[in-house]
Amino acid sequence: MNSNNQKAVFLDRDGTINVEKNYIKSPEEIQLIPGSSDAIAMFNRAGYLVFGITNQSGVARGYFKVEDVLKVNARVSELVSGEGGEIKEIFFCPHHTEGKIPEYTIKCECRKPGKGMIISAAEKYSLDLDGMIVIGDKICDVELGYRMNAKTAMVGTGYGNEEYKALLASGSRLPDVYAKDLLEAAKTFLGQKPGE
Repeated sequence: MNSNNQKAVFLDRDGTINVEKNYIKSPEEIQLIPGSSDAIAMFNRAGYLVFGITNQSGVARGYFKVEDVLKVNARVSELVSGEGGEIKEIFFCPHHTEGKIPEYTIKCECRKPGKGMIISAAEKYSLDLDGMIVIGDKICDVELGYRMNAKTAMVGTGYGNEEYKALLASGSRLPDVYAKDLLEAAKTFLGQKPGE
């Protein structure tokens, strides 16, 4: 491994870091899930760069603009930072094949479970993708982790509870970890017992 390369954790945004509110349009709507900043700070202390990766098809659907996503992402990072964690950058996919804004209504490589956002982060920050971790509340997050040969976790916040039940019912491959929230997932990956 190149000594310049950084270990990385990739986190879904809505439902994993902040409370899921269905097409979040403004920074005022952001409410962190309790413990998510602590989880991010734990990963930071363990030597990981932490990134957000989020599908934001509301841009393609005309619900909000790219500028709105950037403002919301900035607010998420600001709130996490205020509680002692650092998100290096939040990458997002504005595309959807069923959108109504022509420039974003495309089949892309970045919409999860596509690899595009992780590849972009890896190139920009010289990341070491061996041993990386992908955590989210949806099946697409876990599938992305599989495609990247990452360690995977699904959290029970956001859509996670229902999505995990669907995975179990389908007999599909399960994530490495199922945790009630991001903090429990972080403790599991970093070898801490829940009470620590």
